[in-house]
Amino acid sequence: MSHRPYRSALYIPASKERALEKAKTLAVDAILFDLEDAVAADEKDAARDLLMPWLAQADYGSRKRIVRINGLDTQWGLADAKALARSEADAVLVPKVNAAADVDAVVDLVPDLPVWAMMETPLGVLNALEIAAHPKIEGFVLGTNDLAKDLNTRFTADRGPLMTSLQLCLLAAKAHGVIALDGVYNAFKDEEGLRAECVQGRDLGFDGKTLIHPAQVAIANEAFAPSEAEITLAERQIAAFHEAEANGQGIAVVDGKIVENLHIVTAKAVLAKAAAIAGME
Repeated sequence: MSHRPYRSALYIPASKERALEKAKTLAVDAILFDLEDAVAADEKDAARDLLMPWLAQADYGSRKRIVRINGLDTQWGLADAKALARSEADAVLVPKVNAAADVDAVVDLVPDLPVWAMMETPLGVLNALEIAAHPKIEGFVLGTNDLAKDLNTRFTADRGPLMTSLQLCLLAAKAHGVIALDGVYNAFKDEEGLRAECVQGRDLGFDGKTLIHPAQVAIANEAFAPSEAEITLAERQIAAFHEAEANGQGIAVVDGKIVENLHIVTAKAVLAKAAAIAGME
């Protein structure tokens, strides 16, 4: 299991040189270089031509470099995919994935990169398990805005109308060891609302949050990182369990709660993630 953090994944318009430069300085775990929604139709070709040299020459450190291409059903998607196949990107993000066949079509053009799938259509959600099972799929990105549009839902702070879709995608991702990133929070100046949605996403099991503004990064990083309390508890659980094993027992008790081997697996994952985050900072 990889413990590489994906707490924050920031969308960057590939058409904006200033944004490409600024991304090198941001404390994000992943950069989503966007050739799709963030780029106007008449700028698509220029954005692609601008991005490729940046991927080859710019130092983005340990940040994961993921490029969202236009769909292959658009006039730009094929050129995006062909350019990406020769690029220095770390992965390709495919919009509106409805089935595993959509992944196959991209893999044929970009055979050497892992694929991330935008889960943003009702059909994609219903086929999440087969998509997650594809051998080239590395991650899911929830496209909650498009999904809400297609479902004709109303906005609620608890995201109740989207909960089935979120959890179906999470179940599929966890079943196949796929990274799962929560959708964006549109009100980028609403720190309290963002924090609440990040906490909800973390509680559900998401690995991180996709973001639309640099001001959102710190909150996402905090929400999806192990807290000091969680780290301390993990250390105590491991110590107590080792002591119990040394005494010939299969369980330990910490703070009045049973600690078994399954809890130690989780505790070690918490510490490994904390160490990975520390190594990136």
